[in-house]
Amino acid sequence: MRLVTYWERFFRRKHITPGCLETQLKRNLSTLDITLLGVGHMIGAGIYVLTGAVVRNTAGPSIVLSFLLAGFASLLSALCYAEFGARFPKAGSAYTYAYIGVGELWAFVIGWNIVLEHMLGAAAVARSWSAYLDSLLNNRIRNITENEFGVIDSTVFGEYLDFVAFLVVILVAIFVALGSKTSTMFNNIFTLINMVVITIVVGYGMSFADFSLWTGQTSSGDSKFFPYGFQGMLAGAASCFFAYIGFDGLATAGEEAKNPSRSIPLATFISMSIVTLAYILMSASLTLMIPYNVVHPSAAFADAFELKGATVARFAVSLGALCGMTTSLVGGMFALPRCVYAMAQDGLLFSFLAKVNDRTKVPVNAVIIFSLMVAVIALLFDIETLVEFLSIGTLLAYSIVSLCVMILRYQPAPIEGSPGKGLDHGGRVYNWVPMSSFINSLHAGQSIVWALIVMTISFFAIGLCFSTGFFKQGVLGAIVTGLALTISIFSFLLVAVHRQNRQQLAFKVHFVPVVPSLSLFINIQMMLHLAPITWLRLAVWMVIGMAIYLLYGIRHSAEERILAGARFTKSKTYETMSGHHNDDDDGGTVGTIGIEHFGEKDEKNVLPDRPSTSQSTSTGAYSNPVVDLEKIDST
Repeated sequence: MRLVTYWERFFRRKHITPGCLETQLKRNLSTLDITLLGVGHMIGAGIYVLTGAVVRNTAGPSIVLSFLLAGFASLLSALCYAEFGARFPKAGSAYTYAYIGVGELWAFVIGWNIVLEHMLGAAAVARSWSAYLDSLLNNRIRNITENEFGVIDSTVFGEYLDFVAFLVVILVAIFVALGSKTSTMFNNIFTLINMVVITIVVGYGMSFADFSLWTGQTSSGDSKFFPYGFQGMLAGAASCFFAYIGFDGLATAGEEAKNPSRSIPLATFISMSIVTLAYILMSASLTLMIPYNVVHPSAAFADAFELKGATVARFAVSLGALCGMTTSLVGGMFALPRCVYAMAQDGLLFSFLAKVNDRTKVPVNAVIIFSLMVAVIALLFDIETLVEFLSIGTLLAYSIVSLCVMILRYQPAPIEGSPGKGLDHGGRVYNWVPMSSFINSLHAGQSIVWALIVMTISFFAIGLCFSTGFFKQGVLGAIVTGLALTISIFSFLLVAVHRQNRQQLAFKVHFVPVVPSLSLFINIQMMLHLAPITWLRLAVWMVIGMAIYLLYGIRHSAEERILAGARFTKSKTYETMSGHHNDDDDGGTVGTIGIEHFGEKDEKNVLPDRPSTSQSTSTGAYSNPVVDLEKIDST
């Protein structure tokens, strides 16, 4: 397979038949409904799993600012996600959005990281579930395990084997595999319990507040509020991003919203504000109750109340946390196999993972294999490792979403009502821009892609300069940092002088390219403030994923069958043109609109009309690139 052929396959888009994106669901969700949906998704395990570990090891009391920064970054990403979902409101996930909009390779990277997100999220919740149960039993589970199996002396794994977390994952997986669904009432009840627990933690915890824990300096001269410095606060924000996972559910509610153009952005802003405020108040109450260096990394709130002698509050917090984490664990284990199923159904992962049980209608193979993987991860790894690894995968996925929003916004789109299916000027620079004639002579959107590549690289360079302290290294550090800043500004301005398309969507992010560029910048900075070992783990995960894609997915992709059909149609058309065809064969035709059908006799193989070659860069349901038969034939 030639390199150019690989390149074409990397960026081929998912084939969508006309009308399949039209919703059949009833639009009955109000802004309040969607807001509560978002709050319920986000206020789950994040606060119980995350706060203790970040306070103890990363940020100290400055975690309140970490949550604020992570919430702002999450809001920007959520707005980008909402526009992505508005383009394909029935697609259901960022993976499918990317596959339809920008190409297969982007989609695989996002999908592979979403799988990682669900796996590590579920493992972290299970590990914290076990820790809270153990705190109720006065650490008896841990003590027995360490006595029987010993203590693990490693910086990679947890201190002991968590068999309770392992068993919890297996039990939830069995529940999910049986096809049982958690009812709306069940979720509402446990969300309500969560809110009551948060109220108890904040209200009762503040009665123990000691503001001297925030002010002044320690005996070693460090700030009590920033014991790990400003860099620690940024690193804490990167980890705290985990607490906001779930806002993508807001975007997928667009097809059921009464007024999506108003409800989605408003519900996103309100729910993110409520969740951010709740996280800030809870972390503030924790760090004002006890010194940051005695906070329990797994069962922070229950242990804090225990230290203050508030036994009743301790049990209330533990029981409430168990309820909330159970709901989150069920939700995560429910979503994981379905994400794997979607990729396997598209041929990018092994086909046996797409097998659905006839009775339960559940992708049973995906449930079994990935649930066992989650259980083993929960058995071996501690919460701090899981949260850091989870955050970097999620930040990478949403960084790609921000990039994709800009790519799609600066593509030519069909002009509504135009009889000739003409395209607008999306992706073309304004005439007053220097070298506009040269830039506009390039393929539509090509200059945008290169500008975004340069912008992303410069953002990484800026982040490395600041995260490593290189910008302080004399003249050289200042020059490199200044050069990276200059290039990033230039690439941003290059994007800004392009015309946006006029495609009408249910929701569009305002202030493009400012909002997605800012989202990309903040996400990259937070990624670069994570531990280097986290990047190594991500690299290993991506190497495994790319090996699967290059050795299996790229050849077994469902879109490959369309290319194979194109080769067949090309051959039949050649026979027709040269007179060497069977009179009994109605072989399909190929025109300027792309592949119309494989053969009129076989209705199952009929493909929908595709746009002309000049429209191959347009967005929407018809945004798939037209197959170039000459290129295919040459391979």
